[in-house]
Amino acid sequence: MNMPLHQSLRVAKYLVGQKLRRRDKFPLIVELEPLFACNLSCSGCGKIQHPAHVLKQRMPVEQAIGAIEECGAPMVSIAGGEPLMHPEIDTMVNELVARKKYVFLCTNAVLLRRKLEKLDFKPSKYLAFAIHLDGLRERHDASVEKEGVFDEVVEAVRELKARGYRVTTNTTVFSTDTPQSVIDVLDYLNDDLKVDEMMISPAYAYEKAPDQEHFLGVEETRELFRKAFAGGNRKRWRLNHSPLFLDFLEGKADFGCTAWGVPSYSLFGWQKPCYLMSDGYAETYQELVETTDWEAYGRGRDPRCANCMAHCGYEPTAVMATMGSLKESLRAARGA
Repeated sequence: MNMPLHQSLRVAKYLVGQKLRRRDKFPLIVELEPLFACNLSCSGCGKIQHPAHVLKQRMPVEQAIGAIEECGAPMVSIAGGEPLMHPEIDTMVNELVARKKYVFLCTNAVLLRRKLEKLDFKPSKYLAFAIHLDGLRERHDASVEKEGVFDEVVEAVRELKARGYRVTTNTTVFSTDTPQSVIDVLDYLNDDLKVDEMMISPAYAYEKAPDQEHFLGVEETRELFRKAFAGGNRKRWRLNHSPLFLDFLEGKADFGCTAWGVPSYSLFGWQKPCYLMSDGYAETYQELVETTDWEAYGRGRDPRCANCMAHCGYEPTAVMATMGSLKESLRAARGA
């Protein structure tokens, strides 16, 4: 993994603390959704298909901070929707940073350069911008269904880097991708844009997403990543994943889903059972853990999970397996 050393040590200390307290379910990173509204309308997204009155809602800063403090997670991924549309997003970020939470501010970057001068963001080891980029120009613009977005993303990344911010990226893979298209975008991000870290994950077929045809099956996912990671690419790229999760994508290892490790908190509360599916909501994280039938979910249990290999379900499992093995811990430290 290419996580900074201070963050790796903080997360490791947190995990050891959970083990000493004998907690078997705890959050590693929270997907915080302070709004569902977005400035793009991607067919593969199931997060913007809400009624107009819901899309107009914005989560109060106090509510967002309260949820993160209640669950105790060391890391927060602020998503949506497009978080930069929230009028108090800088206040929310700064409050979390002040509490020494590691914040990943997810954005499609279309509004970013215009917003930077107006928002009170400062470079910090606790803050990273997580930019969504699904491919090179033609591929990405087709994915977000708007021309010119790729070029804007590139300029936004360069602007952020010039101002001293940490920049990570999030690339979602669909059935329209090939090993070469994955290689091309990760080469570009790694070697040309020189982003700090890259995350990659197979897309999940959201129930409400207009596009239900371009999602990878398990064997398709494994074949694609085996080919994309071949020839030393996996070690060369600055991927923000544990080696065991990358093994999982290639089919070299298999895990159960631990959705409680990356819970989602939105305008509706804590989402059951995960960021990708909605089987109700809980008011507190403890209620989420105690009232969700976790054994009912996962491949072979719920048909909606049949083809899911998303990082939000399986990266926590890989991290726990890594922490439980000296060999895997050393491997992760080496980035092998």
